[in-house]
Amino acid sequence: MIAFVGLSHLGLVHAVATAAKGFNVTGFDPNPTLVENLRCGDLPVFEPGLKELLCQHTDQIQFTSDPKNLSSCELVFLSLDVPTNDQNESNLEPLRNLITWAWNHFSPSATCVVLSQVPPGFTRSLWINKPVKHLFAQVETLVFGNAVHRALEPERFIVGCADPQEVFPSLYSEWQSAFNCPVLPMRFESAELAKISINCFLVSSVTTTNTLAEICEHTGADWSEIAPALRLDRRIGPYAYLTPGLGIAGGNLERDLVTVCQLASRYGSHAEIVTAWQNNSRYRADWALRQLHRVVLPRCSHPRIAVWGLTYKVDTHSMKNSAAVALIAALAPFQITAFDPMVASIPVHLANLELAPNALAACHEADVLIVMTPWKHFSQVNPAEIQAEMRGRFIIDPYGIISAPGFTHLQLGL
Repeated sequence: MIAFVGLSHLGLVHAVATAAKGFNVTGFDPNPTLVENLRCGDLPVFEPGLKELLCQHTDQIQFTSDPKNLSSCELVFLSLDVPTNDQNESNLEPLRNLITWAWNHFSPSATCVVLSQVPPGFTRSLWINKPVKHLFAQVETLVFGNAVHRALEPERFIVGCADPQEVFPSLYSEWQSAFNCPVLPMRFESAELAKISINCFLVSSVTTTNTLAEICEHTGADWSEIAPALRLDRRIGPYAYLTPGLGIAGGNLERDLVTVCQLASRYGSHAEIVTAWQNNSRYRADWALRQLHRVVLPRCSHPRIAVWGLTYKVDTHSMKNSAAVALIAALAPFQITAFDPMVASIPVHLANLELAPNALAACHEADVLIVMTPWKHFSQVNPAEIQAEMRGRFIIDPYGIISAPGFTHLQLGL
């Protein structure tokens, strides 16, 4: 039996993926209300395909809040998501508390794998007093909105070990083999830092793309013409992140940048490049606001503003560090009507925001439409109906998902 302890997004996705690979799974969380909801098929997170996959494999997964069910599990994943505060710093206390409590219920012969995202040194600190036979740290590389696919078909497993030459326990090895991907064993600290390294390289690509796309906007170049040339360069590659955006958001990437800065400060290293990435992200998040001031407000000093999209990206319900939320907060003097298919309630600090029942209703009598999250649904709205609802003719569309003749259309990198 394989257990996942902590049934937030991370634990749920991996538990269901493991069941889909044919293993019997115990999903444990100390919250009995959460467990009862899961038994009824009510998931606490939205992830495309997750609910459907769970329904297909309910016979192979049991949800429980009774710790006695953990004693028979020979492979246990600690899978609680680590939250971040307003400064994007990790709060490890809930994970530490869960581990301290859960240790007492594991079989001494069990293999324990820390799947939660933790800083370098965390797993080593557990190793000193571990009450289980084997302890590992595995890097998770899920992406909100595409987590099910990445859990079922991982690119590789990065596994931190007390001894990288050690042979993996049989059930853990069997579990790894079911996913048919390369396994990279390394010391604990290397694995923990590998996750941060991956995200730093991603952020560097995001930041470079955003910087050059803005230069395109001022020079007459078109970023969409440049990106294919970069993808054909072997040093950059076909899968490089070359789509201009509104900075980084969601909390996970930001967390790793904060961690790198903290580590650099602790050990007397330099992390000015990371600070530059953070500053650039904050600057890019205000792109739509700058366009509004540059093009719309000089022509319409008190506009009615429609916003499509509030989540920080598509295929998630999260508004953590959302550029849309920051935009609306910055536009406090103006009344804003917004629509997002995954948002049903307004953040309490956004007193100037009203939610519309659908995308077109948000556009009613609006002078400007700002698209902040590129949901596929938005690209399918009839441009003629948008024109009929709006009284103004401005669209600020960073991602270029709307084709609406007759509008002044502002887009990233163009």
